[in-house]
Amino acid sequence: MSDFQPPDPSLRAGPSVDPDPDAPVIISVAFDTSTRAQEYLLAMTGLRNAGKLALKDAVVVGKNDAGKVSVMETMDLTPGRAAASGAMWTGLLGLIIGGPIGWVAGLGVGAGVGAVTAKVVDIGIPDEWVDWFKAAVENGTTAVVILAEHVHVSDLSAEARRFDGAELLYTSMPESSRTQLVEAFGHS
Repeated sequence: MSDFQPPDPSLRAGPSVDPDPDAPVIISVAFDTSTRAQEYLLAMTGLRNAGKLALKDAVVVGKNDAGKVSVMETMDLTPGRAAASGAMWTGLLGLIIGGPIGWVAGLGVGAGVGAVTAKVVDIGIPDEWVDWFKAAVENGTTAVVILAEHVHVSDLSAEARRFDGAELLYTSMPESSRTQLVEAFGHS
C-alpha cells in the first residue's frame, strides 16, 4: 500500500487521494465511546459479508482523557504471530522430511523467516497512517480506520446514518463519495 502517503495533519475529511472508485481507500470515523467504535467496526464487517465492500484491514485507535493512546490492529501481521505460524509450518515440514532433527531445524528457520516477513511486509494500513491517526484522534475518543476496496458508497452511507454523533475524521475517497459520507454522518 505504498501509494498512500500520510495526509497533512491539518486535513480532516480531506481531499481525494485517488479518483479511481475501485482503488483502495482509507476511511476513518471518530466516536465518543469505544463501544460505538466497536459497533461501527462490526457494521463494516457486515458490509464485507454482504459483498458491499472488500475490507482489507481495520485499526481501532483510542485516546483516553489523559491522552494515552491505544491501538488495536485487526488484520496486520505481528512478528510474534508470524514467527509462531512460520515455526509451526516449517517444523511440521521438517518433521515429515527429516524426523526429529528436521523438526527442530524447521522450527528455528520458520520462526526467523516468519518474524522477518512480518517486519518487511505490511499487508494492511501502513504504519505511517496509523501514527498519523494516533496524533489526529482527540482525547476521549476512539477512531475506526478501515482500508477497503470496491466500496458501495450508498450502503456505507446508510450504515453511517445509524451512528449519531460520529465524525468522519478522514477519507481518501473521491469528492462525491466523501460528500455523501459527510452528509450521512450529519455534517454540513
